[in-house]
Amino acid sequence: MARSVVLVKVNGYTIEPGADLIEANLSGANLEGADLRIANLTKADLTGAFLCEADLYGADLTGVDLTGANLARANLTGVDFTGANLAGANLTAVDLIGADLGGADLTGTDLSGADLTRADLTRANLRRADLTGADLIGADLTGANLASAKLRGVSFVGVTLVGVDLTGANLSGTDLSGADLTRADLSGADLVEAMLTGANLYCSNLFRTSLHGAYLDGANLTGANLAESFADSQTIWPAWFDPLTAGVIIED
Repeated sequence: MARSVVLVKVNGYTIEPGADLIEANLSGANLEGADLRIANLTKADLTGAFLCEADLYGADLTGVDLTGANLARANLTGVDFTGANLAGANLTAVDLIGADLGGADLTGTDLSGADLTRADLTRANLRRADLTGADLIGADLTGANLASAKLRGVSFVGVTLVGVDLTGANLSGTDLSGADLTRADLSGADLVEAMLTGANLYCSNLFRTSLHGAYLDGANLTGANLAESFADSQTIWPAWFDPLTAGVIIED
């Protein structure tokens, strides 16, 4: 059975699949459950908009302003968020599979439980964002800023994190097995009981990082800075690596 489409007028704009809403002013609009599949919202103003459970499948949100918007449980599969401002937005449990968030501002955004499988997050600003329990399998975070982000329970298996800023991030218990963290900044991060088996930490910065109970077997620590990082007898190191020589402080 074909899906019925209900046309809705908001602020004088027709809300429908494929709608042309370029530079539309929808600030504070109530768009709960709206059907905006394949719509063009380039540079639209959606600050403070209510988009809970809206369907934005394949929509173009390039350069859109979604500051403080509520997108909880919205369908954002395949959405292009290139250069979008999502600072302080609520993206709890949203579907962002394959979404393009390259260069997007996600400062302080709530992405807890979001599905970001294969999403493009290159150079995205995720400072202080909440990604607790988010799915990032296959995502590209090259050059992203994740400073002070909440990342507990996130799976980074095979994720590209080249040059990413993770200063002060909470990564305790996080699975980073096989992740590429080349030249990443992890200074001051919490990596307690994190899984870093086979991770590439070439020339990464682990200054004053907490590594108690972390698993680093098979990890590449060539050129990594571990000065004043903290570990204990439960920390598992690569067979060739001498933590004391590297300046690691062993606490028991």
